[in-house]
Amino acid sequence: MSQADKDTRLHIFLLASLVGVFIWSFIGCFELLTWVLDALPVVIGVAVLVSVYRKFRFTRLAYVLIWLYAIFLLIGAHYTYSRAPVFNWIRDTFELSRNYYDRLGHLLQGFVPAIIAREVLLRKSPLQRGGWLVTMVICFCLAASALYELFEWLVVVIAQDDSVTFLATQGDAWDAQKDMALCLVGAVISLLTMAKLHDKALKKIKN
Repeated sequence: MSQADKDTRLHIFLLASLVGVFIWSFIGCFELLTWVLDALPVVIGVAVLVSVYRKFRFTRLAYVLIWLYAIFLLIGAHYTYSRAPVFNWIRDTFELSRNYYDRLGHLLQGFVPAIIAREVLLRKSPLQRGGWLVTMVICFCLAASALYELFEWLVVVIAQDDSVTFLATQGDAWDAQKDMALCLVGAVISLLTMAKLHDKALKKIKN
């Protein structure tokens, strides 16, 4: 079996399993409006990946990271980010002030998109490895995070009280700022820990 065939099989598995998680996430979800808003990024992301699949295929590493992040988002959509069961247990066991599933999600909001941005820039732009690549990747992640916070603000304006569950601020007045800071930390950690592995993955594909 060729490498291309192996990659195709992996891609089919990732998509099929994600569809299964998507269906599970919807069935018995805590709140329909919150589910729709939290699952929307997954739907948009998958639609974009499928639409560009013939022209641009990401590395295995990127696809697996996207898959894991999408599952994380769908779990949050099912339970809501402030009620994820395991993180409720962690909160209660260690007497924490909040459920930290939401915080982990914003860390991943920087970690995974950093690899996506890095790959697109290295393969489709004149940028080379170095300071400017790192800067652009981090700026992309922060811009995406800020755009999401603006989206949350827009939901508040439109839905008002119905948006409380979706926001998952859990009483923190500085929630948006902390979310963006965690996105920044996630992007930096990703570049520091995944760059070499990502470079090896890039060598196995054609631009």
